[in-house]
Amino acid sequence: MNNFAEPPEVAIAERSHETKAPPRRVTPMRLALIWLAIVGLVAGGAFLYFSRAKVASQQTAQKSQRGMNQPQSVAVAKVNVQDVDVYLSGLGSVTALNTVAVHSRVDGELMRVLFTEGQSVKAGDLLAEIDPRPYQVQLTQAQGQLAKDQALLRNAQLDLQRYKTLFAQDSIAKQQVDTQASLVRQYEGAIKADQGQIDSAKLNLTYTRVTAPTSGRLGLRQVDPGNVVHASDSNGIVVITQLQPISVLFTIPEDNVPSVMKKLQSGDKLPVDAFDRSGKLMLASGILVTVDNQIDASTGTLKLKAQFPNVDYALFPNQFVNARMLLDVKRGAVTIPSAAIQRGTQGTFAYVVKPDNTVTVRPVKLGPAEGENVAVDSGLAAGEAVVVDGADKLREGAQVAAMSREPAVVSPGTIAKDGADGKGSGRHRRRDAQAAGKSE
Repeated sequence: MNNFAEPPEVAIAERSHETKAPPRRVTPMRLALIWLAIVGLVAGGAFLYFSRAKVASQQTAQKSQRGMNQPQSVAVAKVNVQDVDVYLSGLGSVTALNTVAVHSRVDGELMRVLFTEGQSVKAGDLLAEIDPRPYQVQLTQAQGQLAKDQALLRNAQLDLQRYKTLFAQDSIAKQQVDTQASLVRQYEGAIKADQGQIDSAKLNLTYTRVTAPTSGRLGLRQVDPGNVVHASDSNGIVVITQLQPISVLFTIPEDNVPSVMKKLQSGDKLPVDAFDRSGKLMLASGILVTVDNQIDASTGTLKLKAQFPNVDYALFPNQFVNARMLLDVKRGAVTIPSAAIQRGTQGTFAYVVKPDNTVTVRPVKLGPAEGENVAVDSGLAAGEAVVVDGADKLREGAQVAAMSREPAVVSPGTIAKDGADGKGSGRHRRRDAQAAGKSE
């Protein structure tokens, strides 16, 4: 018997070692079963996912098929027959017929300014006065010199008469008579020079009253009273710009020059409308007056000049405008709204609604456009219906539910003008202007 007891720690360690189970080994059969279970779960999930996707795809296809079978709502408009105005458009700028910088023609102190900035004046209206006293003095001096030379001339003429009498009596030599005759002619020349000095002084006195050389609208004053002005001043006193009538210079492509020249040579007066920068608001109406004598080789355009009455001062010099000239009127043209025109790889086309409420693609050849309408040279006939809204999802033979829409028959420029003054259609006014021009 061992009299010595074991330490508690050793005893606990031995008991723990005795009770611990040996580790379990994973057999190949168990590992294979685990992998089979994992593969089965993945395959089942994939089958379930693709089955649901297939069902969803079939449902989508069925919905799409049902949608294709249902008629699509579209807006249609009838193909009309009407007159279409043929326009030529170009960028232009407003140019005053006359622009004059009023200068003083004599030197002197500016005594009075008799105009108001922005005032409308007529030719000959008094604008300013320059101190006339120096030129009045010059006039007096010239008049005094004239009186002196006239007295000398009369005396020389009397002496010449006496010398001729004495020469006839053979009392003096011929040379003395000739000398006296030369002195008379000398005084006559001096009198003419004196008269010129008087006229010059009177003219300078007239120039001290600065008048308007032309009618127009005054600009801002360039000099104040009390300043000494000179004829050589670069700024002048004020600038006068003629605003009524006023002209617009604009350009057209060189390809349109023959048709324009043919109209001008036949004596037609071509109406021209001036629109604002956006091209929506018509500012004024006028008539083409002339064309330039050569084409600009750098741009391939020709300058045209139109004249406008400008009664309401809607046009101002150097203002940018869009000019639109009525070149011709196409009678009895087949027209459709521009919204009906579709464009694709095959060119321009339109969807035509057939009597069975299906649509067909119809290629069209376009002509001139006026406002919201465009002429069709070929491809459509009057009375047919074309789709103007809802054509983005249409295909050949698609079923449609048509809603009628009447096409517009006026141009945007006409709408803007009629809304501004309420005087009827712009086309009628243009025709009236043409008739008035031909009567002139």
